[in-house]
Amino acid sequence: MGLSKTLWASPADFLRTHSPEHPVMLFSPETLQACAQEFLQGFPGLVTYAVKANPEEEVLINLINAGISGFDVASPVEMDTIKRLAPHAALHYNNPVRSRTEIKHAVALGVKSYSVDSHSELVKLGELVPADGVEMAVRFKLPVDGAAYNFGAKFGATVEKAIELVTLADQLGYDVSLNFHPGTQCTDPKAWETYIQTAAKIAEATGVRIHRLNVGGGFPSHRLNEVLPQLAQTFALIERVTHEAFGVEAAPALICEPGRSLVAESYTLITRVKSIRDDAHVFLNDGVYGGLSELHLVGVIDRIKVYGPYGNLRQGDLVSRTVFGPTCDSTDKLPSELGFPADMEEEDHVVFSGLGAYSLATATRFNGFGNISIETMQALVKPETDKEVLYA
Repeated sequence: MGLSKTLWASPADFLRTHSPEHPVMLFSPETLQACAQEFLQGFPGLVTYAVKANPEEEVLINLINAGISGFDVASPVEMDTIKRLAPHAALHYNNPVRSRTEIKHAVALGVKSYSVDSHSELVKLGELVPADGVEMAVRFKLPVDGAAYNFGAKFGATVEKAIELVTLADQLGYDVSLNFHPGTQCTDPKAWETYIQTAAKIAEATGVRIHRLNVGGGFPSHRLNEVLPQLAQTFALIERVTHEAFGVEAAPALICEPGRSLVAESYTLITRVKSIRDDAHVFLNDGVYGGLSELHLVGVIDRIKVYGPYGNLRQGDLVSRTVFGPTCDSTDKLPSELGFPADMEEEDHVVFSGLGAYSLATATRFNGFGNISIETMQALVKPETDKEVLYA
């Protein structure tokens, strides 16, 4: 998956001269940098990028150029990549479960921030990670509301356990912080409120000064036409509630670790219609084993356009159809129907907006499919306008 050097104005511009048989991702560096600026200028603290969302080097380089100076890394491979591209960037090792070999790798690279959610892992870290100048962030969890799926099913200590871990981390000499994840694609800003209030109660119960509060990822991307992300409102709520819960003077420094909301909008996926079966089912050349891999977990993206020959936009009345991917697996199916123009035909191209997160990173070559190429595109079109303006 190499990056093309040709700069296309839009998906239609690309399709006027190409009729690709395999899926194509259009990457807009300008859009990615605009999304980074929205966080850097709006979030009241340190912005770190969750590398797992999209580890393509063109993404990382553009984020570094935009001013992102911290990265949430979950593996030695991610650490090594960031160290090579940005030697002085802050590495936050926030995968709460690690092997001893992985921990030693992080120590050798000078990683100074770790997350923990269990007694056994904290003891392991205590044996291997010198405490001087090192942050130990205790990750806690609460019941999830307003998110696409629950991160607490795998990670996060209960409040009671978090109190124990904060106390032990302080006794071991670490700079103690707290972190949480409200759940992926969290569209309700108030989800952060309860977490922040609970963090303050944990701090009060232990009497330990909390150095920093990591409010996680979970910031949503724009997936549905009718549901726009409320990033500015969420940023304002996080700052206000932190000051109210901890007090302005005692409030910890804030960190966030967006992945999806930083990178999703900068990629657009072009798929091709393989077949329209009995006017009821649409078969695409990509599906849940490829660039649409996350849709069966997070929900469908309805921000689509259909182009006929030579990039002509189809504008017929919408007809709801079931969507299948190209493989022989019956589970290769989008989670709900999509509305397609009635005049859509086989070999037309269906373009999905907002596909930069967890698409290339999790795509497979199952069943011989999944050959996705990457082209470069200018700034994307804002969803609510027809003008070629920067999405921010």
